[in-house]
Amino acid sequence: MRRTGAVAAVLVLAGATLGMAAGTAGAAPAEGSRAAAATVCPTGWGSGTKSGTFTGAEHLKNIRTGKHECFDRMVFDVPGGGNEIGYYVQYVDQFYTDPAGQHIPVAGGAILDIHVGAWSYDLEAGEQTYPGKVGEPLPDVNISGYSTFRDTRYGGTFEGQTQVGLGVRARLPYRVFQLNDRVVVDVAHSWTS
Repeated sequence: MRRTGAVAAVLVLAGATLGMAAGTAGAAPAEGSRAAAATVCPTGWGSGTKSGTFTGAEHLKNIRTGKHECFDRMVFDVPGGGNEIGYYVQYVDQFYTDPAGQHIPVAGGAILDIHVGAWSYDLEAGEQTYPGKVGEPLPDVNISGYSTFRDTRYGGTFEGQTQVGLGVRARLPYRVFQLNDRVVVDVAHSWTS
């Protein structure tokens, strides 16, 4: 009888301990703990055509990229462009230069055709302001290891705009916005957060 009572007491204590452990596991982390919070990625960007004011008054100096937790980013630097640098971005089946219509293969599951309102050539000085070569990958842009970006191709410069083909993993949501002296293109890693 005493043995049965001891076994019952051990089972009650074990149950209470498991109940406390389960309750603690679901509790909010204590203040100052280093528990990592889940990242919430933005959604709702869509994959339709995006455009902004087109001025084409300044010169493109640089194109750079960056990896972020929720998206890959491409930045077009246009010193002196202010907040009025135009852009026109859309998904296309194949990438063709404007206006010549030269087909340029771009690797990836989908292609973004990006037009930024800035020359890559200074007509008055007779020199390039951005060293891209038509049909070639963007100079000094390394996208190896990116989640979304797969390929970059320079499309040229014509009538106040520069064209770039950006190969991405799939037709994913993206956004485009203007900041002081630059245009930013973000392509999400997925359709959901």
